[in-house]
Amino acid sequence: MPDLTRRSFLKTSAIAGAAVTLGKLAVRPAGAAQAPRGTPAAPSWAERPMRWAQLTLVEDDPGKFDPQFWLDYFRRTHSDAVCLSAGGCVAYYPTQVPFHHRSAWLGDRDVFGGLVEGCRRLGMVVLARTDPHATYDDVQAAHPDWIAVGADGKPRRHWASPEMWVTCGLGPYNFEFMTEVKREIMSRYRVDGIFINRWDGSGMCYCEHCRRNFRAATGLELPRNDDPRVPANRAFVLWRQERLFELWAVWDAAVRAVNPDSCVIPNTGGGANSPLDMRRIGELAPTLMADRQSRTGLMAPWANGKNAKEFRAALGGKPAVGIFSVGLDGVHRWKDAVQNAEETRLWVADGIANGMRPWFTKFGGVINDPRWLKPVEELYGWCHGAERYLRNERPLARVAVVYSQQTGWFHAEKGAPNATEDAGLGWHQALIEARVPFEMVHDRLLDAEHLAPFKALILPNVAALSGRQCDQLRQFVARGGGLVATSETSLEDEWGARRGDFGLSDLFGATWKGSCEGPMRNAYLRLEHEAWPGHPLLAGLGDAPRIIHGVWRVVAEANASPSQSPLTLIPSYPDLPMEKVYARQPRTNIPQVFLRELPGDGRVAYFPWDVDRTFWEVLAVDHGTLMRNAVAWATNEDPPVTVTGRGVLDVTLWRQRDSLTVHLVNLTNPMMMKGPVRELVPLGEQRVRVRLPDGLGAKAVRLLVAGTTPEFAAAGGSLEVTVPSIAAHEVVAVDV
Repeated sequence: MPDLTRRSFLKTSAIAGAAVTLGKLAVRPAGAAQAPRGTPAAPSWAERPMRWAQLTLVEDDPGKFDPQFWLDYFRRTHSDAVCLSAGGCVAYYPTQVPFHHRSAWLGDRDVFGGLVEGCRRLGMVVLARTDPHATYDDVQAAHPDWIAVGADGKPRRHWASPEMWVTCGLGPYNFEFMTEVKREIMSRYRVDGIFINRWDGSGMCYCEHCRRNFRAATGLELPRNDDPRVPANRAFVLWRQERLFELWAVWDAAVRAVNPDSCVIPNTGGGANSPLDMRRIGELAPTLMADRQSRTGLMAPWANGKNAKEFRAALGGKPAVGIFSVGLDGVHRWKDAVQNAEETRLWVADGIANGMRPWFTKFGGVINDPRWLKPVEELYGWCHGAERYLRNERPLARVAVVYSQQTGWFHAEKGAPNATEDAGLGWHQALIEARVPFEMVHDRLLDAEHLAPFKALILPNVAALSGRQCDQLRQFVARGGGLVATSETSLEDEWGARRGDFGLSDLFGATWKGSCEGPMRNAYLRLEHEAWPGHPLLAGLGDAPRIIHGVWRVVAEANASPSQSPLTLIPSYPDLPMEKVYARQPRTNIPQVFLRELPGDGRVAYFPWDVDRTFWEVLAVDHGTLMRNAVAWATNEDPPVTVTGRGVLDVTLWRQRDSLTVHLVNLTNPMMMKGPVRELVPLGEQRVRVRLPDGLGAKAVRLLVAGTTPEFAAAGGSLEVTVPSIAAHEVVAVDV
């Protein structure tokens, strides 16, 4: 696959069949350093912190809040790293940088410097927080070109604080002014690093710098919509990335020139919809913070674990940190609110279980509602006591879900809205219900080294795949791996342009017939028990002659033999009037799954329909059963951990230097899909069986939350132990 974000497009490049001159994407302001191609050295402190704190001051805090209260709280919570407000929108120290706005309440104080000194006495890693996304009238008057411009050509006032102006994230305000701010902070305080919030702009900017730089790089005008089929939009995705990675490099070089054992950490990253390439972020960042502070709307607590997996897919063994708010989050922005303690415990527990190091954030130095203080102190106290079992070296999951930023950037949704995102969410829910530990893999890291830990990969409607990526997946299967793919997977190239057939047609054993059908109403799947008696895909469905279909299907037919298809199509038929609700074709020979067992033990299951997206929409039990069975069939090995008992558990398995841990997060709650939880509903007995890797033996077993040492049985390379009950979280720790 071409390296779309790094290469300089000096020649004409074909995008979706149209020849478009993209020019040279890396555009630098005069005198700016070029973004380095190598990976910057990781600061010595990056791996150490396990419990982070953040105090985000508001402008009237100086002279009003009690710094000693916070230093005492950091000590009581065993916090070993902190992020403190320093500058940007508001400076909390006596800055000398012109136009850097000091807090109107600062006086002759150095609030930031005092907090830094106190935290250092506690032995904490210290990050300075800056926020460059808004500024004031004096800046707009002196440097109008620093201000973001809307599509109407007018400079943008701030949407929430109309006395301020929105800055351009890609122009000289960030490249020049904020570089000086960071250089000043580092020179005065030699903090360990600088964390930058809201650094990448606040939506599309049409200022003179953005228009000129984009035109020079691509020969195009800035796009006026977000349709990925429009060449200017595709070019903008890549140009914006280059600009931001260059900005990151400029800031990082400035602070390292003052303190070589430091770095900048922009607040960035995420999953398939993240606008910056997570692969490159993973190369640049020594550690990274997932700013997903709580759940909102219809969201399960496992979303925090999903955050951890997405970040780890790019960071590898580098520490991922999960920011959680002690307040409520959401579109209505109650930033001074306090979250229910049980909700906080569950959200943070799922992050920890999936390898995230916790970071609590508090907005405002004055405590208006103290109810969050004790729960966080208890949570951090437990983390401190269990620290050696939380210093994970690697996950031991054998299944991975591929997430595709390429598809997120360039795939135009041709079927259901959010089809790709919802397909991934469906797999998360199905695997957690099945108690299958799993990881995530970035679509640009499909090489043998990154896929080596896994026996099976899941491709949830990963439409956009390059020829090279398809070859990497073929090689994975040839090494004995299993694939489970759905819907439009591989029907597009890396730019989102339609192919004439699946890029993985040979693996799927299927050929695309040139069309897709949907939305289907009242369509079904016939379970072919007679032709495939006892087939593993139909396990648990033996008494079902047919089950519901999905909503969108790709019209495909078999092109290879042998191919198994225990599911066939019962086409849609009327759902009204009721007298007309009967199948016109109760039986066809149209396969709705293609199963292939290939030489070298490779296995491939392809569903030419949206089983995963539909499962997320309606949570039909039968679809979850199909998905669980397909993964078990494709994996074709004894699972590394089996947990038997009632309820919904997020199960993860980890290796530390001298131990293994099985995390069990209890998601069984009436508020599972929409928080906050009112109370934790304890689960009863769970029987845990762990397959010990590498011939290791078990010396002792501990239940870290209960604080007990249970009996266990070890034989034949496996260990079995019973967990009596689980409230929010239990950890089975095995000393080896």
